[in-house]
Amino acid sequence: MNRFRQKLARMRAQCDTRDDFILVDARDADMAGGMSAFCRPGQGMMTKAEFLADIHNVVSHDLVDMVLVSVSTHEDLLASHLTTLRDIQLAVRANDSSDLWRIRAGTYESQKSLPFRTATLDQALCHFGLYSLTFNGEASHDVMVLDQFRAFRREARETGFEYFLEVFNPNQTDIDPGDFGDFLNDMITRCLAGMRRDEMPHLLKIPFNTTESLSSLCRFDPRMVIGIMGGGSGTTRDCLELLGQAQQAGARAALFGRKILHAEDPVLMLGMMRSVTDGVLTPAQAVEFYHQGLAERGMTPRLCVRDDCEITELRLSR
Repeated sequence: MNRFRQKLARMRAQCDTRDDFILVDARDADMAGGMSAFCRPGQGMMTKAEFLADIHNVVSHDLVDMVLVSVSTHEDLLASHLTTLRDIQLAVRANDSSDLWRIRAGTYESQKSLPFRTATLDQALCHFGLYSLTFNGEASHDVMVLDQFRAFRREARETGFEYFLEVFNPNQTDIDPGDFGDFLNDMITRCLAGMRRDEMPHLLKIPFNTTESLSSLCRFDPRMVIGIMGGGSGTTRDCLELLGQAQQAGARAALFGRKILHAEDPVLMLGMMRSVTDGVLTPAQAVEFYHQGLAERGMTPRLCVRDDCEITELRLSR
């Protein structure tokens, strides 16, 4: 049983500690942006080989519990024998609804999400992965989303595929953004209410809308392990503050993509993230240590430490 599974077991038994907080490096963005997902601010576009090498570097430092990748990247990692590091859980993205597609010159993000799945589970070479849902508060749309999810669960049972579930905020809706947290909480728990426990997701990944809505969902059923997604890059303080505030609200996992990939030094950033979740540093202190680490490595930060310590995301309380 790898470290991820051990942590989940303790969480379900309600005997976990803050040291069990799960960190996931989400490297599945090629399912969203294709080549453009391999861009780093100020560093240009990585090749696929450089991207794979970066994953190897992160995993070798043993700071994350899981790496989420596309099916093709997973196959490449298998060929490179990354799985010899047994404490790391590998997972694949099982579906790629259209609201994820961040394509250059495309406008998919501004169109109502459509459920779609490129991957076929019997060809995935992995028995664990992420399935995502986007509800928009429109009956015909949301029924279609749930029908596709039901078909996925049936196929997952038949192939022995285990999953965790990601639920996005509506991408085209008349629902007030201030109500997204309550809307998601009700839609998630309504959806799960129709499932037996053995077909429920191992983990939930949701946006951080408000502290109140996140805390409410985490308290509702402690057997559900709630994790947060990262969103855009933001400042280093945004990343670490999001982590700290979500953990205080009851989240027990964080699944970050761009906040890791776009960092000047992803491994150093992950070290700061772990120091926050372990309670060693506050988010503000971790920003200071991050900049000290960059200086020691001879790296130039994109922002000065003063600007990088600013909270710029409106969803985060100051």
